[in-house]
Amino acid sequence: MLIIKVCMMSGGGSGGEGGPGVGHIKQEDGGYPTPIPTNHPRVRQPSCSSPNTTALYSPSTTAIPSELDYSECGDEAQPSPKHMKLFTDSPPSPDRQFCSSTTSMASDSANTPSESLRDDDAPKRLCLVCGNIASGFHYGVASCEACKAFFKRTIQGNIEYTCPAANDCEINKRRRKACQACRFHKCLRVGMLKEGVRLDRVRGGRQKYRRTSDSPFSMHQMPVKKASLEDIKLLASLRACVPESLLAMPDPTVSDTDYLTISTLADLYDRELVSTIGWAKQIPGFTELALNDQMRLLQSTWGEILTLGLAYRSMPAHAHTLHFAHDFTIDEKQARECNATELFTQVLGVVERLEQCSINREEFLLLKALVLTNSDVRLQDNQALQRLRQNILQALHDTVATQRLRDGVVQMQSLLLCLPSLRAADAALRRYWLSVRHQGAVPMNKLFVEMLESHMR
Repeated sequence: MLIIKVCMMSGGGSGGEGGPGVGHIKQEDGGYPTPIPTNHPRVRQPSCSSPNTTALYSPSTTAIPSELDYSECGDEAQPSPKHMKLFTDSPPSPDRQFCSSTTSMASDSANTPSESLRDDDAPKRLCLVCGNIASGFHYGVASCEACKAFFKRTIQGNIEYTCPAANDCEINKRRRKACQACRFHKCLRVGMLKEGVRLDRVRGGRQKYRRTSDSPFSMHQMPVKKASLEDIKLLASLRACVPESLLAMPDPTVSDTDYLTISTLADLYDRELVSTIGWAKQIPGFTELALNDQMRLLQSTWGEILTLGLAYRSMPAHAHTLHFAHDFTIDEKQARECNATELFTQVLGVVERLEQCSINREEFLLLKALVLTNSDVRLQDNQALQRLRQNILQALHDTVATQRLRDGVVQMQSLLLCLPSLRAADAALRRYWLSVRHQGAVPMNKLFVEMLESHMR
């Protein structure tokens, strides 16, 4: 079969061996072209050219009969299928080509966007315990199958683990099997529910513990027996050692208002320090620390402890008044007259945070104990401090989970987020009283001065 390549000369120009107006048929075997007359039925006549003739019949264009227009030339100009080979494999015109596969995919996706989206492109939910890809919500939190099975085995077998280190091992996908104790504690910390494990393996029991769709941390009310706060031994001990409320009893004979306010505050802080030291010694586990470690903890955290108590007494925040004692309060104007505006503002910020999380008395007592152990000071036995801190955190978690079944995890996070604001208020407190001490405006008791200047040594 011959492969015909039509090369037409435009407008009677001269060229090739066939002379003007002569087409050439290139043989498939590579021989010399054989001239054919211009009136040959296989060659389109120049008289039938259309406005696009030049573009279609350029010397470099391969003729594709299916794309050529023969409507004006009659039947005699139609090519014979016996003598023409259709180049179906040749590329289409440039206006019909895609620049790349990306363009083609984009065009297809524009037509059917729902069909182009794949499930593999959707974001994966991670396990809150080890960080692996979660298989769903198990016992109240998003977790993988491995952590789900581990938690279930631990609860059903009533297994107790012991950490060989300091109860602060890192738990991730690769190291989750290194410490079972820290892995179980993290399961509880992220919100896994012991009540969700079917101890009796009743069919369909897991349907009672489902997440709500509005928040990843909120849970439905669960039809389980509510644990009693009396079962939390540390909370019972803290209730029994609450310091007595103090009275300011300002001296009515002093005429200078500013002097009276500052001197009364200095006396209140000194007496609160004494009661705070006695309170700390009654916390289970605190006296097991070395004596030097006890003093360093108190010296580094006394300001935060007293500020937390002041903020809790001063709720609600809209009153804009700080209650240092039942008979002694300070508003913003009095604080400005005593040059204590920064201290007033910082403490009021703590009041607002406590009010936002709706802290109750039990949570306040445990948070106050946690502040005592939340210190960065170097101790002789850091592991003993970490054990004490972990016990307090566990008691706080159990208390919150008992009282707030629906939003326990959120409440726990809100309480812990109060610690940075306490640290900032403590810095303002120390700056203010160091300034008063430097000026020597009012007398300050020895204990107060020692605690104030302890961080400077």
